[in-house]
Amino acid sequence: MVKLVYIAHKIAGNVNENVKDVLRICREVHNRDIVPIAPYLVAVQYLDDHLFVAIPNSLSSIREHFKRKVMDEVWLCGSEISTGMKEEIILSLKYEIPIKCYNHNLQLQLDEFVAQYKSNQ
Repeated sequence: MVKLVYIAHKIAGNVNENVKDVLRICREVHNRDIVPIAPYLVAVQYLDDHLFVAIPNSLSSIREHFKRKVMDEVWLCGSEISTGMKEEIILSLKYEIPIKCYNHNLQLQLDEFVAQYKSNQ
């Protein structure tokens, strides 16, 4: 069965380079068993970077993807866990969507964030 994988990656900051990184990762992982999805790339096309970060409602479509569990897994990619990725992690935990890390450094950050998040619950 084909697995839908949500690619979580930092977008804010150097938006153009980060979008290129997401597209590269999607190309690398896409095969007949894995279909990557990155719905936030659509919002980046029509929302200013500052609006994308500043307006909570700009992320409502992303929240809806998690709520409906359209993905089988969430893959954390990039060099660091951004603020937006933290929200994606929280949504993954809330809706019991498995999280995987693209590299060891992210796994360490994820473990630390999840431990801190759970201790605050």
